[in-house]
Amino acid sequence: MKNDRAFVHPYIPNSVPEVKQEMLREIGAESIEELFEEIPQRLRVKGLLKLPEPFLSEASLERHVKGILAKNKTADEYLSFLGAGCYRRHVPAVCDEINSRGEFLTAYAGEPYDDHGRFQALFEYASMMAELLNMDVVNVPTYDGFQAAATSLCMATRITGRRRLLLPQIINPDKLSKIRDYCKPWAEIELLPHEPETGMLDLAAMESAISDETAAVYLENPTYLGFIETRGDEIAKIAHEHGAVCVVYADPSSLGVLTPPADYGADIVCGDIQPLGMHMQYGGGHGGYIATRDEERYVMEYPSRLFGIAPTSVEGEYGFGDVAYGRTSFARREKGKEWVGTAAALWGITAGVYLALMGPQGMAELGEGLMARAAYAAKRLDEIPGVRAPFFRAPHFQEFVVNFDGTGRSVAEINEALLEREIFGGKDLSEEFPWLGQSALYAVSELHTKADIDRLAETLEEVTR
Repeated sequence: MKNDRAFVHPYIPNSVPEVKQEMLREIGAESIEELFEEIPQRLRVKGLLKLPEPFLSEASLERHVKGILAKNKTADEYLSFLGAGCYRRHVPAVCDEINSRGEFLTAYAGEPYDDHGRFQALFEYASMMAELLNMDVVNVPTYDGFQAAATSLCMATRITGRRRLLLPQIINPDKLSKIRDYCKPWAEIELLPHEPETGMLDLAAMESAISDETAAVYLENPTYLGFIETRGDEIAKIAHEHGAVCVVYADPSSLGVLTPPADYGADIVCGDIQPLGMHMQYGGGHGGYIATRDEERYVMEYPSRLFGIAPTSVEGEYGFGDVAYGRTSFARREKGKEWVGTAAALWGITAGVYLALMGPQGMAELGEGLMARAAYAAKRLDEIPGVRAPFFRAPHFQEFVVNFDGTGRSVAEINEALLEREIFGGKDLSEEFPWLGQSALYAVSELHTKADIDRLAETLEEVTR
């Protein structure tokens, strides 16, 4: 039997022919093609797009997508030692419970403008982060730590009125790309060499490079390659002697055991809150924090929102809301110092839940456990013939560089062999830093047991023979 019914698209609204004709009449158009008359013909695709055959039912589409997803192997199924800025950490169930609540999950920017409950949740997050960092002011999270780093450096250029930025040579190339792109209109970047044995910043080179034109000196602690920069106080001192701002990128999960950057001279501290109660979600979730002292010259250069507490007209009652809202691009629009759009406020609320659960003692125990696991893992891997771990002779936090030059095998070959044994090996650094030879960045977390690390060591010894 012939089907004369017109096709009505199941996913596109108002696709019923009669409805489309009524809409065209309402706007005075003869056809849909009239709506595209201003687009030149040379920019239009001629003919049909090269698309696969469509799935005509939702059930067929669902089956197809699930078939693709079934090919994936996750860090839940395989033993994973990947890190480099996104980590598989323990996420307390209450973190997912709170951030999946409708009033948090569905709100634009994480906070509708009239909901003081959400303001309070983010104020509490900022307060706990400030305590962890030993700073006074913390922003509502930016998209990620990369943006937080770039914004912190832009703040430094505005505070000092200078254009030169000094960054370490050992930095995540993706992060450096983001910083270069973001800061390009306002600053020039110079990379500083490191000491070959320790990986730490070459202080002599820094003193030669710094000048009265330097806006900021940037360092990371722990660094991208996992080791701890133990001379942060000397770096900050040199920066301050030349009137430059000291910006430190810090992993917040390390601050239960490591000295807060503010205590060794950091003026602006930034980083990513992913380790604080967030799953690895195809590279996310991420949120960037920025922290400073409560000084006007810093506070007024934040482009992002800041939440504070203030008394209301009712005696004994307090409310939560924006601090110095007039400095933001939300208020100033095109005259804003930087444009900040939708924030990752949901992850700020999640991190606040995590910090409240952990408390000071929990954060200390977390850091101690990570350092102990990293030390044990490095010791076990260093026992493998031809393997050097850690590559840099410096204290490490939770990840470290492993060099395989002595095995005669490439990192790519080793990682492929590990995959066959259901292990994700370390991140291959051979393209990012060729001068490290065949090296990989291995990370541990509180989820790794001694048996997990021993399994890695035994498997690596097997595949590098």
